[in-house]
Amino acid sequence: MKIAFSVLLLIHAFAHLVGFVVPWGLVQLEDMPYRTTLLAGRLDVGHGGIRAMGILWLLSAIAFVGSAATLLVETEWWSQLLFWAVVFSFVLCLLGWPDSRFGLVINLLVLVLLLIGTRSGWLPGAPPDLPM
Repeated sequence: MKIAFSVLLLIHAFAHLVGFVVPWGLVQLEDMPYRTTLLAGRLDVGHGGIRAMGILWLLSAIAFVGSAATLLVETEWWSQLLFWAVVFSFVLCLLGWPDSRFGLVINLLVLVLLLIGTRSGWLPGAPPDLPM
């Protein structure tokens, strides 16, 4: 099961790359046009700001790849890394609303699978320590 979950994390990481390549002008996507706004167009951050957001999307992708890798080698802290990657991704998806609305659903799915999987034993290790 950890391999299937790792594949899901890698697919999610790949999806985060859109948030990097579009603002940096590496690709042009019809479904994801270049914008300099966040929060459904309510906050204009300009060219530099949206490129900075692109870096955050790239870091999020890296965190999901790291989560998948550390799960596969069963480090003690893989679930903590994944938990915080999901929280970070969730914030990015909220800022990128509505373009990233599907990402919110995937983040919730990943979080539920993480909590259920670690508690039930089909994912290795202990559940992440949730902040209070």
